[in-house]
Amino acid sequence: MLSLIIGVACVLAIYMAWNIGANDVANSMSTAVGTKAITLRQALLIAAILNVVGAVFVGSHVVETLRKGIVNPQPIANYKIMYGALSSLLAAGLWITFATWRGLPVSTTHSIVGALTGFGLVAGGTSVINWGKLGQVVLSWIVSPLFAGVLAFCVFQLIRFAILNKTNPIRYAQIAAPFITGITFFIFTLSIFWKTPLGTRIGNASLSFIIAFSVAVIAAVGGYFVMHRIARWQHDVEEFFRRLQILTSCYVAFSHGANDVANAISPFATVVTIAKTGTIGVKAHVPLYFLAIGGIGIAIGIITWGWRVIQTVAFKITRLTNSRAFCIDFSAASAVLLASKLGMPVSTTHAAVGAVIGIGLARGVEAIDLRVIRDIAVSWGITLPVSAGLSAIFFKLFIH
Repeated sequence: MLSLIIGVACVLAIYMAWNIGANDVANSMSTAVGTKAITLRQALLIAAILNVVGAVFVGSHVVETLRKGIVNPQPIANYKIMYGALSSLLAAGLWITFATWRGLPVSTTHSIVGALTGFGLVAGGTSVINWGKLGQVVLSWIVSPLFAGVLAFCVFQLIRFAILNKTNPIRYAQIAAPFITGITFFIFTLSIFWKTPLGTRIGNASLSFIIAFSVAVIAAVGGYFVMHRIARWQHDVEEFFRRLQILTSCYVAFSHGANDVANAISPFATVVTIAKTGTIGVKAHVPLYFLAIGGIGIAIGIITWGWRVIQTVAFKITRLTNSRAFCIDFSAASAVLLASKLGMPVSTTHAAVGAVIGIGLARGVEAIDLRVIRDIAVSWGITLPVSAGLSAIFFKLFIH
C-alpha cells in the first residue's frame, strides 16, 4: 500500500511541476517575447533549460515538509498527512491547469498554500493552521503587485527623463549604461544568494555582497563597451535594453527553477519521509534525483503549454518596448528581493504582473486593458479558497 501511495505521489508531483512550468514561465520570458527580443520558441527553450539547471544545482536539498509552515503536522496522524499531501498536489495542480487554460497568471506557491490549508482544516481543525502566516500570504496579494508596479513606474520615468526624452539619447545612454548594467547585475546576483538555497550553503552575508559587487563591476565595464559599440554601429538606445533584457529574463528563469521546484517536491518528500521512517519532521531531505524530476517536469510544462500565459502577460495587458520590459524585470526582481529579505512570502507572479501594470500606467490608464487586469485580479483572489476547497474534498475522498 505504501509503495502505491509513493507512486501516486510521484505522478502528482510531476503533474504539479508540469503546471508550474506551464503557468510561471510568463514570469521570466513574457517581456522578452512581448518586445520580440527573442522568439516564443527561443523563450520556451531557454526557460526550460535554465529552470532545470536552477532546480538541480541551486534547488534546496532540504525542504519544509508542509510548505511555508502553514500547517502544524504534530496533532495530525501520519497517514492523514500522506493523504493530505496527495490531495494538496492534486488540488493545486488542477487549479493551475484551469488558470493556464484560461491564460491567467496565478501564483503556484499560493495555490499549494491554499491546498495545504484546505487539508489542514479538515484533518486537524482551525488550531493547526498558522493564521498569521496565512494572513501574510493574503497581504502579499496587495503588497507584491503594488510595490513592483510603483517601482517599475518610477524606474521607467527616471530612464525616460535621463535618456529617452533627450535630444541625443545615444550620448546620454553611453553615460548611463555602466551604472544601469552594474546596478542590475548587483541586484540579480544578490537575489541568487538571498532568494535561493545557494545563499544558505555559502552562509556568509559579507561574501554574498563581495561576489555581487565584483559581478556588478565586471558587468558595468561590459555595459560601457556594449553601449559604445551600439552607438557606433546601430544608433539605437532600445538595442542596449534589448540585450540587457534577455539577460534579466534568463536570470528570472534560473531563479524560478531554484525556488518553485519545492512547490512540487515538498509534498512528495513528505510522503516518502513518512513511508520510510514512520514519522514527520519539520524538514525533509531531498535527493538530487527528486530535484531533477521536478526540474524536468517544469521544463516539459514550459515547452508544451507555456505559451498560453506568456501571450496574456506579453501582449494583452499593455504594449511593451525593450526599455519598458527591462524596467519590468528589474522592478519585479527588486521587489521580490526586498520583500524576501523582510520575510514576506511574496509571489513572483504578482510582482511581475504588477510591474507590467505600472509600466502601462506610465503611459496613462488608457494604455492598459482593464478587462484583462480584472480577470487576473479575480483569479488571484480565488486561488487560495478554490485550492483549499478542492483539497478538502479530495482529502475526504482519500481517507474514506
